[in-house]
Amino acid sequence: MKRLYIETYGCQMNVADTELMLGVLGREGYVQTDEPAEADVLLVNTCAVRDNAEQRVIGRLGELQQYKRAGGVLGVVGCMAQRLGPQLLERVPRVDIVAGPDGYRNLASLIGQAAGGTRGSDTEFRSWEHYEDVPPVRENGATAFVTVQRGCDYKCTFCIVPFTRGPERSRKLEDVVREVRTLAEQGTTEVTLLGQTVNSYHDGTHDFAALLAAVGGVDGIRRVRFTSPYPTDFTDRVIAAMAEVPAVCEHVHLPAQSGSNAVLRRMLRRYTREEYLAVVGRLRAAMPGITFSTDLIVGFPGETEAQFQETLSLVEAAGFDDAYTFKYSVRDGTPAVRLRDHVPDAVAGERLERLIERVRAQARRRHLARVGQTVEVLVERPARRGDLLLGRSRTNLMVLLELPATAIGEYHQVQLTGTTGSTFTGQVVRPQLAVLA
Repeated sequence: MKRLYIETYGCQMNVADTELMLGVLGREGYVQTDEPAEADVLLVNTCAVRDNAEQRVIGRLGELQQYKRAGGVLGVVGCMAQRLGPQLLERVPRVDIVAGPDGYRNLASLIGQAAGGTRGSDTEFRSWEHYEDVPPVRENGATAFVTVQRGCDYKCTFCIVPFTRGPERSRKLEDVVREVRTLAEQGTTEVTLLGQTVNSYHDGTHDFAALLAAVGGVDGIRRVRFTSPYPTDFTDRVIAAMAEVPAVCEHVHLPAQSGSNAVLRRMLRRYTREEYLAVVGRLRAAMPGITFSTDLIVGFPGETEAQFQETLSLVEAAGFDDAYTFKYSVRDGTPAVRLRDHVPDAVAGERLERLIERVRAQARRRHLARVGQTVEVLVERPARRGDLLLGRSRTNLMVLLELPATAIGEYHQVQLTGTTGSTFTGQVVRPQLAVLA
């Protein structure tokens, strides 16, 4: 019996890819272990969006080397592997294999060659690859990620993703629905549809509106989420489907990146501040009570203090409930490398602190206004502190609950009793029919 250990860094797409690799290698007789010391094969599934993510991986590879036994294999897979390719074999001599997101089907072959002493890599893009014949290996649970689209065609100047995941392509709607139906039969009640610009999904016949309707209509699926959409791909059809399909949750993670039109142009984002806010307005009109989170970058080359102030004001104008905030990080291979007028690191850091403060203050104000409301909560997992469980509302509010561990996977009506500014405390008002995965 061959034992496999995988560490995953990065976004939900990477989590889904890990589940896929477990499926690929499971067919070859590999069994997952949570202990690197027990593994015959150690894989690190990587992110390449920011330089510090790559540096963490390099450091972790040094630590994992100690677990590599005679005849064992240490590999790097995912976006960082795609970006650096065979260079990784030179940079980290004890790494045996490197495989990008389209190379997972060849993992067993690469591992076999490495075990025999031949190191290798596979970073070829394959526009046809969706791994439809490989069932992902997931932990049974009420929630699941389902990849519906791979790659990206937008080529924003700051972003490495088109160069690590290749061109955009969408799975066939019937294949997605088949996977979701299988999940529902196994007890999953909430699915999150994944794609780099997920609402640009189109399989040649069906658009994202059709996909939402089809997935939301699967028996047993109670909630449908998706990430990450692109602002200008919210067509009237998509917004109508979101409003009309009961399973679609009232939350959208809508990356803005900046509130300044000048910065958005340098980023090659395909919208203005005004167009972005118009999309927010259309979504609010169609789905009253909808909440928004976003991605924001500060310190992009050429950003002035006045342009940064426009980002601060966008936080309030859009009414975000949360934001993932980043200080711009130069990525080799992206068009932004050629941009001049870099913002000093100290200035960018200070702007990031002000942005975080603004986001947190606004989130706290908005959350305080929700205390006392009753919302439906799906209990997801144990919280990091104490004996509490963590649940999520349809609008993506995180709620701490005093419930037994057996409540994981159940839906409850919960009154929000307090907030820390980022999460809520809640009290079960009325248990609904338990839905256990």
